Amino acid sequence: MKKIEQYEISDGKIVRKGQFCPKEECGPGVFLAVHKDRVSCGKCGYTKFND
Repeated sequence: MKKIEQYEISDGKIVRKGQFCPKEECGPGVFLAVHKDRVSCGKCGYTKFND
């Protein structure tokens, strides 16, 4: 996904569309990569599988 696709402008404000990594070492600003069966962080390796 291109960086331009991760944001949108709503009412003159920038809105982030993606999920952020919940780990404190990454935090806001590090998006989770979206895969077919999971989301994962490329920085710390956090992975959450879809139900």
